[in-house]
Amino acid sequence: QLHLTMSEKNELTRNLEMAQNQLQEKESEIKREISECKDRLLQAEKECQDALTEATQKNEVEIEACHEKINSLEHFISSQKLEIEHLKSNKEQLKNSLKEANQALGDLLKTKVR
Repeated sequence: QLHLTMSEKNELTRNLEMAQNQLQEKESEIKREISECKDRLLQAEKECQDALTEATQKNEVEIEACHEKINSLEHFISSQKLEIEHLKSNKEQLKNSLKEANQALGDLLKTKVR
């Protein structure tokens, strides 16, 4: 009976050691997979951050170019307004000159008719 019990104990001990070894192997495998996942996550985060930085810089360049274009267009509009005012003034002067010339012509024609 003792021999049978000792034999069963040895068998259970071997089974327990095998189970513990399998658990340790599984734990090592899971730790390795977790480590790989963390590495992939860090790499993905770095790639996302790099892409975000690049996009931000590109947007800043585009925004600056738009501001420059806006400033250029505002300057152009301002110069066009000045040109319009100058042309209006010239038009008014020409209108007055034409009125005076027509009046002088009318006076000359009256004088000639007399």
